[in-house]
Amino acid sequence: MSERPTVLFVCVRNAGKSRMAAGLMQAALTRRGLPDAVAVTSAGTAPGGSVNALSAQSLRELGADIGGEPPTALTPAMVADATVVVTLGREAHVDPVPGPRFQAWDTDEPSTRGIEGIDRMRLVRDDIAARVEALLDDLVGQTRGS
Repeated sequence: MSERPTVLFVCVRNAGKSRMAAGLMQAALTRRGLPDAVAVTSAGTAPGGSVNALSAQSLRELGADIGGEPPTALTPAMVADATVVVTLGREAHVDPVPGPRFQAWDTDEPSTRGIEGIDRMRLVRDDIAARVEALLDDLVGQTRGS
């Protein structure tokens, strides 16, 4: 495929995990000097009204902003047009179609260990960030920068 890859991150509300993954991937692309190497999108199977404030705060700590646009509804065209579709968490489900590669990330859920608030969101963020870096390594064939 000669076109740049497209990654679609999906969660239920497109207010937290999928938005964090998209923001983290875009930040990693920029940090690597490859801001346009991968098209990055996110959507929700039942989108909420706004981005989760703690998700946005945890990404601002790393210099990434995910609060600019409201959550987006997942469409069949988004799925069909993606190179990779990543569902985050256990609740979101996307029916596979021919073409894209599908991944399900069962992300860390610190609340099951009694960790809440911004501490919870930082752990979720860090789990997603590690997965994003590995996916990006796979897509662009470049090792992580420091």
